Amino acid sequence: MNCKSFIIVFLFQNIGLVLSSPQYESIFNFGDSLSDTGNFLLSGALAFPVIGQLPYGETFFQRATGRCSDGRLIIDFLAEAFSLPYVPPYLAVKQDRGQSSQHGVNFAFAGATALDAEFFFERNISILWTNNSLNVQLNWFRKLKSDICSDEDCDFFKKSLFLVGEIGGNDYNYAFFLGGGIKQLRSMVPFVVGAIINATSALIEEGAVELMVPGNFPIGCSAVYLTLFESSNKEDYDRHGCLKAFNAFARYHNSQLKQALDLLRQTYPHARIIYADYYGAAMRFVHAPLHHGFYGGTLKACCGGGGPYNFNNSARCGHAGSEACQNPSIYSNWDGIHLTEAAYRHVALALINGSSSAPPLISSPH
Repeated sequence: MNCKSFIIVFLFQNIGLVLSSPQYESIFNFGDSLSDTGNFLLSGALAFPVIGQLPYGETFFQRATGRCSDGRLIIDFLAEAFSLPYVPPYLAVKQDRGQSSQHGVNFAFAGATALDAEFFFERNISILWTNNSLNVQLNWFRKLKSDICSDEDCDFFKKSLFLVGEIGGNDYNYAFFLGGGIKQLRSMVPFVVGAIINATSALIEEGAVELMVPGNFPIGCSAVYLTLFESSNKEDYDRHGCLKAFNAFARYHNSQLKQALDLLRQTYPHARIIYADYYGAAMRFVHAPLHHGFYGGTLKACCGGGGPYNFNNSARCGHAGSEACQNPSIYSNWDGIHLTEAAYRHVALALINGSSSAPPLISSPH
């Protein structure tokens, strides 16, 4: 990276970062609970969702915002880096809750899948949190487009960053949690990757030129997987304590996604399509937790109801019988499924400095 092109200023007060010459004026985001900033909560899908109350949101916002973490998410740190307001959830804009679409909109929805709900119902997978799949989110975007763009070309989008995911993790979670085997689920990967690629292609056709498509996190290091698929065979774990087979599955998905993105770049040479290596960014602090300040560990959840990894399905974070740790910043795992604000900050930094984004997120000035 050329240091003349931008300067990163660390704001120690809010653990953020700002670029001297922000290259984006808005962010449009699609995904699931890893980037939902309030859509699931605003939808009223559950009468009293735990993400609508403390300890969710306790670290930065000091209140629950609908984010599935103790504080900010990757999308929040990216917004800060480009000197943009936090990206409002689509339902807040739609319901006219004083939120503007001037600097982008977040369509991500907790529990969302890349594939449409019909795919799962046809296979007797009926535990979906929501039917608001990637296609549904794309249709929300199309409805909003007419309010944002006065012409078909839409110059507004040329100055926007489009985040397509992370998405797809829930497609596999639902199937794994119902007993699906790894070999069986490998057959799902082309469908999931295809849905992500189709959505990315559709956004380019709608006028997007700068897009970031993240891969999946290392699920074999997640407290929920480590708890549900605990093994008595030591050979099933790597030297860091992660389940090798599930991490290999995540890497397989990511490799297929990267290959598909390479083909998409050939189809749309005018677009800048960035692969975000969430897996690699997260494995850095799994490999060296103390170096990243995670003295509480990376496999054990901060908030939970006990057990070896502090994940108890009958006492999940926010439910009766659960308790949050005193200092989430020394843990990378928040509730067994999602990461802490501290961990998301490390991932965002890796995207911005280019170590986990290919091509680098920050390009030289046009």
